Amino acid sequence: MQDTARDICSCLSHNPRVRLLADRYAELRHTDRVRERALFVSPRIPSELELQARWFAGDFGKHFTSTAGDKIDVVQFGTWNREAGPDFSDAAIRINGGNPIRGCIEIDLLDRSWETHGHSTNPAFEDTVLHIFVERSDREFFTRTTSNRNVPQVHINPADLPDASNPNTPLARPGRCQAPLKDLPEERIRNVLAAAAQFRLRQKAARIRNKIESRGRDQVLFQELATALGYKENKLPFALITQRLPLRSLREGTSDIESMLFGIAGFLRMADLDIYKRSTREYVRQLWDGWWPHRDELQRLILPAQVWRLSSTRPLNHPQRRLAALAILACEWPRLQRALGKSATSTAKDFFETLDHPFWNFQYTLTSKTSQKKMSLIGDARVADILANVLFPFWLAHDVDPSGSLGKNVWAEYEKLPAQLSNRRLETGATRLFGGDPRRKEFLKTVAHQQGLLQIYEDFCMQDNSDCAQCPFPEQLKEWE
Repeated sequence: MQDTARDICSCLSHNPRVRLLADRYAELRHTDRVRERALFVSPRIPSELELQARWFAGDFGKHFTSTAGDKIDVVQFGTWNREAGPDFSDAAIRINGGNPIRGCIEIDLLDRSWETHGHSTNPAFEDTVLHIFVERSDREFFTRTTSNRNVPQVHINPADLPDASNPNTPLARPGRCQAPLKDLPEERIRNVLAAAAQFRLRQKAARIRNKIESRGRDQVLFQELATALGYKENKLPFALITQRLPLRSLREGTSDIESMLFGIAGFLRMADLDIYKRSTREYVRQLWDGWWPHRDELQRLILPAQVWRLSSTRPLNHPQRRLAALAILACEWPRLQRALGKSATSTAKDFFETLDHPFWNFQYTLTSKTSQKKMSLIGDARVADILANVLFPFWLAHDVDPSGSLGKNVWAEYEKLPAQLSNRRLETGATRLFGGDPRRKEFLKTVAHQQGLLQIYEDFCMQDNSDCAQCPFPEQLKEWE
């Protein structure tokens, strides 16, 4: 990864200031590194969640003896995971004084919950390195993973805890970076964030350029846009759909683009229209009429239902709505090309924000109630994400102007993008770097600074398994001019 970063072609070579900052950040990250991470704000919570909060706060301590008699030291508590999977990810432990072992930590009230909750057969728990439990059974339980690896178990006793409990456990513990950062002038901090953002943009552009060489410009753009529409929960199924139904075959082989996409996605499994509300039946009938002639031929390509993650998805972000948006992009591809060919942020935003669909403007899913209020197919926050993670890297990777003027102007346009939303990873990174610094919010007001913060977090915090003790970034910050 380090050599790749050195060898990445400087897409920003027309701007010496941009090249200098990006290259300086590349040099800064070319050091031996280690790992770390953390997360979540706890409300007033009972039982297992409160237990997790007390664990994360360090109330139980860091040194334990496993049920097998091994000495277990928790090097770092990791990231508090509020989604499916183990309770804490990116943690690190030592067993009998050995080297740090990085992985996940699961906390259950009962030792037998590892089996009764199905962790032993769930691939999401394969990287678990420690199982914490409160209540011990009268017989021994083994914590095996899907690969039959035994996970060390530690018994904790809530009765040993102090009475006081802090209900406001922070997202993460501030790292050693906060000390040098709080004393640095604001302009210097912005300079560091800009350098990391430019480096990140250059990496994304290089990745997209490599894809274009093997798959072609339009197909790569189609797939990148689809993946962005999938959000973090459904990036994989959207990528699979564009692989199984490439843009060229969609546009040349059929006029039923929307039907084909919904069919391959597995959203047209039931031909019985009676399960749909009256207002939806005509739309679904049209989808079925377009999908039916191709169904038998493409049966083997239909995505399995379990590939979709729907439970943690906001209604506005439901993949059926985003699939409809993807269908419109495919249908209006020439207009999209003209909009993006101008390499103007305003033109691109106007295109995405004005996408219209008579059914999905008022519908969350195929089976939901109809909304009385018109909804955007792609909202402001998603458009900002598409600009930052798809279009600007794409413009940089595929310079449409032979004179190179686009390369000179990309960063100037990019750093103007205002940030729309924060997320847990950003808040975690901000806590690690800035702690309670009152300037913290100011450093996250633009997309560029958010992307720079994410790059630093990934390059240093997530590559550290020493709970910040051996991370070189704080010392390097002091030398940054």
